[in-house]
Amino acid sequence: MASSSEGLGLGFGSEDVDPSIAMTTDVELLKRAWRNEKAAPEILQFQHELVQRSREQVQLMTITVQMQLNIFTAFDLAVKTFCGGMMFKEETVEDFEQNGADPLTVSVYQMDLDRMQFLLRSYLRIRLQKIVKYAIHISKSEAWSRLSEQEQKFAKRCMDDMEKHLNQSVLSRLPYGYQSILKQSISSEEDDMVPQPHLDTYVFCKSRTPLGALQIADGEDPMDVLADFLYLFHYKSIRSFVESGQVDLF
Repeated sequence: MASSSEGLGLGFGSEDVDPSIAMTTDVELLKRAWRNEKAAPEILQFQHELVQRSREQVQLMTITVQMQLNIFTAFDLAVKTFCGGMMFKEETVEDFEQNGADPLTVSVYQMDLDRMQFLLRSYLRIRLQKIVKYAIHISKSEAWSRLSEQEQKFAKRCMDDMEKHLNQSVLSRLPYGYQSILKQSISSEEDDMVPQPHLDTYVFCKSRTPLGALQIADGEDPMDVLADFLYLFHYKSIRSFVESGQVDLF
């Protein structure tokens, strides 16, 4: 079960939980969400609660690292650097020991912080890249509900900016009937100019539980999908299992 902010020593609950231990579960959940988002051709459901907890844990670990490094000494050095034009000098192990900080403890906390920040930033960046690429398609499909409120605002700005740019640079100079960003011409029945994710893409996946016999592709015999075995399937054939959390992508 994912850890909550009440167990992180943030002043809302128990204070006897080691932050590094409390964060381990959410790190694995975030890594799983990051892998799925990276491997899936379409945008997945935004993990709001997990992202919120991860942000709180990053703040907690940042405070912990700052306390270990003696924040007052770091602040004094920053002031001298700003006022005197000094180059920032990385502290050595001896400096940590003189300040009363255990170098190994600082290193462990810093690695945990770096790992969480990398996963969180990469997860959000991958989603933004998909929004930029498939903004119009997402806005016209059920995928719109998978975005966070901030992502929806970002998608609207992307579409507005893209439409404005294309109208000013290209579309306004084309003949009548060819000035749409959605269709090649007014005779087109569908939005054939809108990029869509390719759900036929092959993906590596692993089931968390036995799924039994699955019809992976038309015209092929059903295949028994076992737990913890790596498979290569069309994404659309396991799409529902990815959404339900039964299958992880790799």
